[in-house]
Amino acid sequence: MNAEMNGGGLVAENGRKRVSRNNDNEKVDYVYKVVVIGDSAVGKTQVLSRFARNEFCFDSKSTIGVEFQTRTLRVWSKVIKAQIWGTAGQESLPFIAQEDYNSMLPFSFGHQRWVEELRAHADNSIVIALIGNKADLEEKRAVPSEDAMEFAEDQNLYFFETSALTGDNVEAAFNKLLEEIYSVVSKKTLDHDLVKTN
Repeated sequence: MNAEMNGGGLVAENGRKRVSRNNDNEKVDYVYKVVVIGDSAVGKTQVLSRFARNEFCFDSKSTIGVEFQTRTLRVWSKVIKAQIWGTAGQESLPFIAQEDYNSMLPFSFGHQRWVEELRAHADNSIVIALIGNKADLEEKRAVPSEDAMEFAEDQNLYFFETSALTGDNVEAAFNKLLEEIYSVVSKKTLDHDLVKTN
């Protein structure tokens, strides 16, 4: 779908900001659930903390259960509140999802098992981003960039390499994910409205 490996912060198109931080006093137009899933010890909590609070904790402990954070930003002209759920990495998606699964739009840390589970249990319009975290540890790389990009393209996923430690690409990854969720939701709303008028 799209392989993006550089950037962060705001993205400009035609001189307009597509994504920006928002004043928390503004009315929220949409609330999106984002679920950060993947194997244990890949840095899910750190990426979540970097995006939501711009923090990195050197003495972070393993997540037990689920961690929850929010961040409000502006996507195009809409105020979006992202409810971000970070998981421990050992659960199965049906357990996480329960009844509300089709409204969750996950942000996946990458193992093929997670993508297969997402596709088996989620709405087919789900937006998935494959994140290769810890890009600052090049000498300890477990998966070559080329292999990850190829997998992402084959699976129609967005792909980013990030570093929660340095903050590299964390903003860009979440911003792209939220833009795409907004596009999907807008299209569904438009399609629904067209069906209602016919």
